[in-house]
Amino acid sequence: MDNFLELKASSLKSGELNLPGSKSISNRILLLSSLAKGSVIIKNLLFSDDTIIMIEALKKLGVDVKENKKLNQCYVNGSINFFPVKKTNIFIGNSGTTIRFLTAALAFNNGLYKLYGTDRMHERPIKDLVDSLNDMGANIEYLGKDGFPPVRIKQCIGNNNLVKVKGNISSQFLTSIILSSTIFSKKENFEISVEGDLISKPYVDISLKLMSLYGIKIFKKEDNEFVINSKQILLNPSEITIEGDASSASYFFAAAAIGGGSLKVNGLGIKSIQGDIQFVEILEKMGATINIENNFIEVSCNKVLKPFNEDLNHIPDAAMTLAILAVYADGVSILKNIGSWRVKETDRLEAMSVELKKIGAQIRMGDDFLEIKPPLEIKNASINTYDDHRMAMCFSLLSLNGLSKKGANIRINDPKCVSKTFPNYFDYFNKILK
Repeated sequence: MDNFLELKASSLKSGELNLPGSKSISNRILLLSSLAKGSVIIKNLLFSDDTIIMIEALKKLGVDVKENKKLNQCYVNGSINFFPVKKTNIFIGNSGTTIRFLTAALAFNNGLYKLYGTDRMHERPIKDLVDSLNDMGANIEYLGKDGFPPVRIKQCIGNNNLVKVKGNISSQFLTSIILSSTIFSKKENFEISVEGDLISKPYVDISLKLMSLYGIKIFKKEDNEFVINSKQILLNPSEITIEGDASSASYFFAAAAIGGGSLKVNGLGIKSIQGDIQFVEILEKMGATINIENNFIEVSCNKVLKPFNEDLNHIPDAAMTLAILAVYADGVSILKNIGSWRVKETDRLEAMSVELKKIGAQIRMGDDFLEIKPPLEIKNASINTYDDHRMAMCFSLLSLNGLSKKGANIRINDPKCVSKTFPNYFDYFNKILK
């Protein structure tokens, strides 16, 4: 693939897709399986930049991991809470889940570790997580700017049985502590208290449900308080099948809503543990027809989309797709409570604002909201992606002819950035075009 990809204005072809496994679940499962007792075969594992970075990090820490990319499978033999390798440097690219999950998992591994990444990773905050772990007795220091990676993790001085963690910057801080909670609850019950509002709650729910899959009971005392009983051990099931990625599915659900056709995505359904399937509830409000069964979701649409005014704190990734849908709506749409966009792979609020203006949308941006007035016609544009996979995938949708207006010729700069979570995205996208 060149440094850009030209997408000509095209119409939707109805059909059916089987999407790769969820990135959020894949990286959680990889870590939990590595900390568990016994071995597991992980099926429908996503192989992308983020998951490969996690796999390589776990191997470097001495975990027995064997991947089969042809079958989208991985074998993991767990190390029962402690990683064998006690001294190493680990490159984590721009994978937020990897650095945050491993910082917590290594905090009490009694070793010496350096975690570092790309320049952008070194701009993404980790202070609240590090503060919480250090308060517990960890020994983590910053190697650059205070509050940001890279970090060095040294031998700890023991852990307290209570931790407080802030929840208003990233749910991954809380998730990291939950995933490693069996390390912290060896001798007595371990309690987690979340300070302030917790954003992206569905991602925390994924972690709680996965812990249950490994036999761990976590009790909610109140909305923001969790208790993990002592002496529990993660136990690997013999095999796990990862459901399709709901964030990735949002692009195809949106395509069906825009293009006036029907698309069916297999591997997701009523029992999905991913919060991003709530994306289709907003699509339904906009005028799409949704059919959800046990193992598939189908979206169809035969009308011009209505605008929306929604609090999207619970689905920040899929909210980006809604910003594109707003361009095809018949009025002004407002995306609220999306301040977490600013600390993602790029400042997504700024990036989305700049690029949407190129195609003729009128934008009003605040600290945590975006107001989008759609253009009468979508202008041809060259879209910068800021090394952000979701920018590339979102803006590809503007090449689709909609019921309200025609798509545009869209140039996607640096299309390879989709490899972070969906390496074959543009192959899938081409399959739905006439």
